[in-house]
Amino acid sequence: MRAAFLLALAFAATPTFAQAPVDSSFAAYIGRIRAVDNHAHPMRAIPAGAPADTDFDALPLDALPPFNVPWRLRTENPEWLTERRALYDVAGDTGSSFRVTFTAARSRVTSAQGARFPEWVLDQVGTEVMFANRIALGPSLAPPRFRWVPFADALMLPLDARIVAAQTPDTRSLYKKEASLLRRYLRDLGMRTIPRDLDSYVRLVVVPTLRHQRDAGAVAEKFEAAYLRALDFDDPNPAQARRIYAKYAVGGSPNAAEYKTLEDYLFRVIARESGRLGMAIHIHATDIAGGFYLARGSAPRLLEPAFNDSTLRGTNFVIIHGGWPLVGETMSMLNKPNVYADISMMVLVLEPTQLAGVLRQWLAEWPEKILYGSDAFDGGPDQGWEEVAWMASTTGRRALAIALTGMLRDGEITRDRAETLARMVLRENALRLYRLP
Repeated sequence: MRAAFLLALAFAATPTFAQAPVDSSFAAYIGRIRAVDNHAHPMRAIPAGAPADTDFDALPLDALPPFNVPWRLRTENPEWLTERRALYDVAGDTGSSFRVTFTAARSRVTSAQGARFPEWVLDQVGTEVMFANRIALGPSLAPPRFRWVPFADALMLPLDARIVAAQTPDTRSLYKKEASLLRRYLRDLGMRTIPRDLDSYVRLVVVPTLRHQRDAGAVAEKFEAAYLRALDFDDPNPAQARRIYAKYAVGGSPNAAEYKTLEDYLFRVIARESGRLGMAIHIHATDIAGGFYLARGSAPRLLEPAFNDSTLRGTNFVIIHGGWPLVGETMSMLNKPNVYADISMMVLVLEPTQLAGVLRQWLAEWPEKILYGSDAFDGGPDQGWEEVAWMASTTGRRALAIALTGMLRDGEITRDRAETLARMVLRENALRLYRLP
């Protein structure tokens, strides 16, 4: 109950509500909803002296050259001080004394919780289930509180990528990460090299890897492709894809056009097989991702050829990060019967009133398609993943309260419908989509 009380208090006390008042009982109701977090990168609880957790992302952004982030994500933003005080129940000013007090409080909690620390975090932020986007879950991150979402991009990149990797300073490091992950997938299958032909690669590598991940508890497969290329996965030419694979499987490096042809084919293979296995496809779509990131390449409309593919209608797709800032494009994609969107990352870069505007627009048309997500990540010693999860939770609930209060005030919905919509976004849409108990 402490978590629900603090969450309700956090957005009842915010200055935002001087402009967008919310009934305190409604805020408390939203604060008590146990959320399903569609997208996050939680960290393992690491005992003293144990190796660091390196499985938290296939493409960790610390591998990129330095780049700017939006103001709300910067640690000098005073909101992070507020989050620390609330999460660890510490007081004090912004000086060195507070840092000492906070560090001690955090150390006490992590020591006391031990391997249960990740679950403690979920309890504090009002989350029942968190979808962990990780290479592997591992100790302290286990079902049913944590559900696995592994990464599928490496399966699209079986050939040498030196030419396409040279496009930008960002991609030079990221393609190396994908090659390393593919080698890990091959080792898991007892293989050292890829097969010589594409059909064998699909049969011996792609399909077994997806099945292994599903059997290990995966509920979805994640694509971070927008870090590497545009999301225009066009209708593939299977014969051409086979020729390209056969040509370079024995050596050499395909050019960008050749690799795109192969990726377009393998994307559909992975998406189709994932759907057959009961897993959704998560696709990163936002413009915040490095100094050389191709923003136009992450536009949600680029995914329409894949969404319109009749052979993929058995696969559910989730636009991760809501396609921000192109939320209008996202809404036009939500009319596809198997397309959803979450608000992860948007809860970190947008102020609650901004996010409320997006939610109100989406909820008016596609209320059953909207999912809560935090994108909780580890930003280093001054921005732990638990702090990010708290910021996301308070912002998401606050924004939802503002949006639904506005709809109530304007006579668009009843109080009962407002409560139903709050549960749908924070919890019930995800339970239905992933068929969770």
